Amino acid sequence: MTQAKQVALLGRIPPDVKAALDGDVTLLGAEVLAKMGPQARAAISHGLTSAIGGAGAEVLALLPGLRTIASVGAGTDVFDLADLEARGITLHPTPDVMTEDTAECAVGLVFAVLRNVAANDRFVRRGDWAKGRAPLGRRVSGRRVGVVGLGRIGSRVAEKLSALGCAVSYTGRAPKDVPWTFAADIGALAGSVDVLVLTCAGGEATRGLVNADVLERLGPEGFLVNVSRGSVVDEPALIAALEQGRIAGAALDVFENEPTPDARFLDLPTCVFSPHAAVFTRENRHDLIAEIRRLLGLGH
Repeated sequence: MTQAKQVALLGRIPPDVKAALDGDVTLLGAEVLAKMGPQARAAISHGLTSAIGGAGAEVLALLPGLRTIASVGAGTDVFDLADLEARGITLHPTPDVMTEDTAECAVGLVFAVLRNVAANDRFVRRGDWAKGRAPLGRRVSGRRVGVVGLGRIGSRVAEKLSALGCAVSYTGRAPKDVPWTFAADIGALAGSVDVLVLTCAGGEATRGLVNADVLERLGPEGFLVNVSRGSVVDEPALIAALEQGRIAGAALDVFENEPTPDARFLDLPTCVFSPHAAVFTRENRHDLIAEIRRLLGLGH
C-alpha cells in the first residue's frame, strides 16, 4: 500500500477538495507541523491552501524545504509574493480552471439583474401576478457593456457578451489587440456604458476602485456586476447610490465581508446576490481537483 504524501495545509480549503485528496494525501496543519521535528518538517516540499486562505509567514518559517504551494482559486492578493520568492517557493493558483465558470456566471448575473430574473421569481411566489403585470426589464442584446480588467475571465466575458449582441469596451493597464474599445480609465468607461462588469484582480492596487465618482458616472440607468473581489467596490458608496437611485441596480457575487455582507444590501430590491459561487459547477470541481492533484504531484 502506497504511503500518503505529506502536504502542509497552509490555509483553509473547500471540503470537497479535502475529501478528494483523502487517502492519497496527509494534510498537516500548523499545530501538527509545530510539533514535528525539524528533519520531518524539512522533508515537506508541497503545501496546499486557497486564494482566500493564503499562507502566513509563521507557518512558512516551519517549512524550509517547501518549494510548491497549490492554491485553490485564481487570486493571489492575499499572498506576500515577494516573501514567497525570497524563500524559493513557487505559488501555483488555479486560474485556468476558474475562467469559464466565472465568465459564465458574470453573463448570468447580467441577465439576472437586467431581466429581473430574481425579482420576477419573488413576484410569482408572493402571488403578485394575480394583481397585475410584473415590472419591465431591459433587453441585454444591444446593451453597452464595460469590462474592468481584460484578463482570462474578462476576455471570456467580453467574447460571450459580444456574441449576444452587446457593444463591449474595456479598461486595464494598457490597450490590447482585441476587437473591443479601450477606455483610458474606469471613470471614462463607466460614463460610456450601461453595464459595468468587474473582473479585475483584488488587492490594494484595486481597493475601492469603484467609488462614488465611478458610480455617479455610471448613472441612474446603469448597472454594476461584480465577480472579482468585494474589496474592489466602495460598498458604502454603492449602497448609497442604490438607495438613492443614482444607479439602476447591481448583481454581486462577492462582498467585502463574507459570508456576512453589510445587512443594508438585503433591503435593496434592485440587487441580485450570489454567495461567491461563480465557479460552483460540477464541471469546475472535477477540473479543479484534477489540477490540484497534478500540482501536488499525484496521479489522476
